[in-house]
Amino acid sequence: MDVLNQILNINAGGAYGGGKAGGAFDPLTFAMKPQVVIRALCWLFSIVVFGCISSEGWVEKEGKEYCLYNNDGMACKYGNTIGVFGFLASMGFIGGEFLFERMSSVKSRKRYVMADMGFSALWAFLYFIAFFYLWSQWSSAPMPPYGIGAGSMKTAIVFCFFNIFSWALCAFMAYKRFLIGAGDEFTSAFETDPANVVHQQAYTYSMDNDNEQYSASPFGQPQQGMEQQSGMEYQQPTY
Repeated sequence: MDVLNQILNINAGGAYGGGKAGGAFDPLTFAMKPQVVIRALCWLFSIVVFGCISSEGWVEKEGKEYCLYNNDGMACKYGNTIGVFGFLASMGFIGGEFLFERMSSVKSRKRYVMADMGFSALWAFLYFIAFFYLWSQWSSAPMPPYGIGAGSMKTAIVFCFFNIFSWALCAFMAYKRFLIGAGDEFTSAFETDPANVVHQQAYTYSMDNDNEQYSASPFGQPQQGMEQQSGMEYQQPTY
């Protein structure tokens, strides 16, 4: 649980959970970032998926190629497609993490975080479909001759399952970044809004006036007059 909390801990030092723009680059710190580590796992899992399907997912019979997933060519093509695009996207987002710390524009960081969140959620859903699609086709497929390719087909299905969680975790971390950035934007907008500044100044001015009005006792002068009257000698009236 502590490891998971450390992975999900987003650095809120800069806009949208990133560091300050223009800071020194440390390769070790960058490689240990949760976003980079999880994205590297997505990259590796995607390689396994399309590598297994493209290498042993097709067999040739009578001059034609058939997919081992129950002779369903769409199953092999679908697995290869999301694997290749997941592999390329993972490399792109790792490069984006490198550039993210150097983005001085808050709007640019916001666009990157939203793109990361949307694409990662979409690819997690596509791998979810791939897992059940390939698993259903493989459970109905006949065993290939001598079992050649069976291990690769099972491995591709297992790593489709792993990809669901790795891409969903990327989407969740991007969502946390988006919440941090949205909170910062709301705070800065409230503090810099001229209407709020005027209201704060008017409220402060009224409080100061109230303090000045009630700082002096309203019965001060009458009390002094009574003391002066009490200090005067009593004179007997003349008849």
